[in-house]
Amino acid sequence: MRVLHGAWGDHGGLMLWAEDSSLPGRTGSRARLRPHPFALPAEDLAELLGEAAHAPGAAGWAGEAGLLLPGSASAPVPSPALGVLPGSPAVRSAGLRRWRVPVLTPPAAAAPRLLAGLREAARGDLAFGPGLHHLLAVEAFAQRLADTGRLLPRIVEQPGGTPAARWRPVLRGADAGHFRALAEALPPVALAHRPEGGEDAGGPGPVYEALCALADAAARTRLAGAPSRAARSADAAALVRALASDDAGLDRAGAGTAAALRSWHRRTEDPRGAARLLFRLVEPDREGRTPGAPEVWRVEFWVRSSADPSLQLPLSEMWLGEGGAWLPDDVESLVLRDLERAARHYPPIRDELAELAPAAVSMGTGGAYAFIRDAAPRLDAAGFAVVLPDGMDGARLGLRLTVREQEPAPAAGGGGIGPTELLDFSFQAVLGEEPVDLEELAELARLKRPLVRLRGRWVEVDPAHLRAALDFLRRRGSGTMRREEALRAAVTGAAGAPLPVTGVDADGALGDLLGGAAEHRVEPMDAPDGFDGSLRPYQRRGASWLRFLGRLGLGAVLADDMGLGKTVQLLALLCDERASGGGAAAPGPTLLVCPVSLVGNWQREAARFAPKLRVRAHHGPSRPHGNALARAAGEADLVVTTYGVVLRDAEELAALPWHRVVCDEAQAIKNASTRQARAVRELPADSRIALTGTPVENNLGELWSIMEFANPGLLGPQAAFLRGAAAIERAVAEGEGGRAADPLKRATGPFILRRVKTDRSIITDLPEKNEFRTWCTLTPEQATLYKAVVEEMTERLDEADGIQRKGLVLASMARLKQICNHPAQFLGDGSALAGRSGKLERLEGLLEEALAEGDRALCFTQYTELGHRLAPYLAARLGREVLWLHGGTPRARREEMVRRFQEAAEPTVFLLSLKAAGTGLTLTAANHVVHIDRWWNPAVEDQATDRAFRIGQRRDVQVRKLVCVGTLEERVDEMIERKKALAQSVVGTGEEWLTGLSTEELREVVRLAPEAVAR
Repeated sequence: MRVLHGAWGDHGGLMLWAEDSSLPGRTGSRARLRPHPFALPAEDLAELLGEAAHAPGAAGWAGEAGLLLPGSASAPVPSPALGVLPGSPAVRSAGLRRWRVPVLTPPAAAAPRLLAGLREAARGDLAFGPGLHHLLAVEAFAQRLADTGRLLPRIVEQPGGTPAARWRPVLRGADAGHFRALAEALPPVALAHRPEGGEDAGGPGPVYEALCALADAAARTRLAGAPSRAARSADAAALVRALASDDAGLDRAGAGTAAALRSWHRRTEDPRGAARLLFRLVEPDREGRTPGAPEVWRVEFWVRSSADPSLQLPLSEMWLGEGGAWLPDDVESLVLRDLERAARHYPPIRDELAELAPAAVSMGTGGAYAFIRDAAPRLDAAGFAVVLPDGMDGARLGLRLTVREQEPAPAAGGGGIGPTELLDFSFQAVLGEEPVDLEELAELARLKRPLVRLRGRWVEVDPAHLRAALDFLRRRGSGTMRREEALRAAVTGAAGAPLPVTGVDADGALGDLLGGAAEHRVEPMDAPDGFDGSLRPYQRRGASWLRFLGRLGLGAVLADDMGLGKTVQLLALLCDERASGGGAAAPGPTLLVCPVSLVGNWQREAARFAPKLRVRAHHGPSRPHGNALARAAGEADLVVTTYGVVLRDAEELAALPWHRVVCDEAQAIKNASTRQARAVRELPADSRIALTGTPVENNLGELWSIMEFANPGLLGPQAAFLRGAAAIERAVAEGEGGRAADPLKRATGPFILRRVKTDRSIITDLPEKNEFRTWCTLTPEQATLYKAVVEEMTERLDEADGIQRKGLVLASMARLKQICNHPAQFLGDGSALAGRSGKLERLEGLLEEALAEGDRALCFTQYTELGHRLAPYLAARLGREVLWLHGGTPRARREEMVRRFQEAAEPTVFLLSLKAAGTGLTLTAANHVVHIDRWWNPAVEDQATDRAFRIGQRRDVQVRKLVCVGTLEERVDEMIERKKALAQSVVGTGEEWLTGLSTEELREVVRLAPEAVAR
């Protein structure tokens, strides 16, 4: 058995050495620096590397190094992969000592080829040490930076003082986080060649040195033979030649070029920079224009100080050297580079770059409209400043809806808005707040221009929409409509109207809601009579908002973050209604539907905060039916039941006169087509409330389902909504979803209240939540199983299609996830757990550390069968009981375990099934949360984490997500992180989204990287 080690040497290249279990292991030398008894000779080491070690100059790679390694005065400690070596002396009190080791020191230029060869060299009798594993991960990161163009040129000083051109990584955002993780994961053996104290001096230094050198080599490989684009100066030409060749010397580039490159790099990593390019759209000169001549618009190029935005200078003056004393010395080269970058977002700049002193782009009205609509948002998103003319403030033509109640207007639903009440309405075109009459609209339609001047303001219009709006107002500008139609027109737009409804003038209850009363006229609710407790300020506002919408007969979605007290706010509302009714059940009972696991929690919380409320649980085989059910409901303020019972007793429950229906954990009805969701929607009520911390878990269709329960018909037919939702999701995925999502936000905004725990304006006494990814490696057994599953899938995938292909992919995903957890879970053979899973080994270490600190930890897994085996195994390894809660745990036992964990006087571990325990539990005694296996929906993981991170938590919560490096787990984690804001709509339900990838993309997603395996 041989173990190959690697580190980044002081010479700026690789340093490789190896151990061999077959070597004699004699330690009798009395030399000042003893030779390592198991180290492979240099010539054997070169043979081990194969063809990669026979490159030109490889003969000079061989040498010796003094490595600081653990051992006693007479013998070093062999690598664990070698096992117990026959004849090797026992090391009883190991310390760090230097040993003479034969090494190979290839230069940086040879490193990528060598490391690529090593990725394929792993075999049964050759293992990689942790230092080499780490180097392979750094090299993979460098290759990715080169592939994605996240490198910039720099001029650096060589040891002899000679300047040289080098590619350097640009580390910002996720890349900076990846680099920090690599720096923190640097194993001690990677510093063994450095002087004592090298660890302190190293920090991220050795990792950054390696990354820079490997990224430079990767970039040169890609540039080799590629034609260089024309350079604007001799300095730039020399730089391009130097960066594209092996000769890094710079003959012509001086200190100015080096400073410019440093500034460029600094501004890229810190987008604020010293100066910023600005694009100013200048309207036509109306006074000096000849009548009948075409209007000429200009996009002028300016430079603006980032430190003081009031300092601005047009490039036309900058090229002449007029003004701009505040500009950096290298501003000309910086501006040209920024213009080249901006041209990718606004192509007309390219033609101007051919001029000696580019200063502006000229165009007609159509070009100006295209700039405003398309180019300006892209330039702004890319970090450039854009200034539009005065008066072009984004005002657009819209419609104002005026609604008046008819006399008399009978109350409905206890004083709320009834769906059949008729209202008088009228529409009028408006520009901002100013009315526009039909004659003005007709003139604008006649001009057929996308950009027109109206009332002294430039306005974007669609000529086709103008003609349609004119027709709409003439035919359907006034009349009568039902209240639900008026509400839908106000928040989603009038049916058939080509212009959006931008203003509403309504009276009565509808006016209270749409006129801003829902936001401004809701007075925070004081703790009502019968409520035993205090309400936080945001809870008072939330309860009052629920009361306000309920009195209007409208539904609400209380979407507060997990742990902010949605239960408390609803109980306060019920107590307020009971107090307002003089202690009677006024105006009627509330039916609360929740998962079966939360029935007991609602009963306990009601007894604690609202002891005077009459609460009945309608659940279990002994629940009443018929007249008995009607009597029980009539004698209750709150009836608690489950989604399953609603499905089974749908007809009976729908026959009762409920004042309100509440869905707790309303994501249970996110799939509108299920029988469960339909049964809940068919329950009659004066008003409805949905309680959920995740109103959208996977896609916007779930929002429609929840809103259809709360306010039926508000978002229109499901099919039409889903067509619009698909367009919004595409726009968001392309980074341009703000405007596309605005109508939907406006439609749902009045009815959804969401607050998050991290908002310090909402809650100030909640501690921090710190999230980490904990990287794990596969054992050789796991790697073998993983490769076998991937090979089997790829062989069958090309021949599969349709449902068969989808089933094959999903089954393979599940098998790979099981292998990442533990071979025994995949094999299902009941075999031993110890020593076979890198993830299990890492989990044990994390829990041992937490328990040693006197802390308590929650561990979540999506696999019940794994939990059944982990609980006794961890209990034996940790020397204490491990609680285990899953879907089959009886309710009484479940509640007892929660009580014991919360009240335990000693460090405790609670293992939980993700689906069974991801909601409804309060486990604030824990300050550690470990996700053993990743659930690809971030909202589900967050719900589980919030068992500990919620009101009542007094300590910072450490959340760790175990991810096997180089496997499917890491690749999906990267995808989720890159699209965090889009995860709810893009990732899709579970792993469904993976099945739409091409065969080649699937292979890339599931391929096993060499760095995944711990040798």
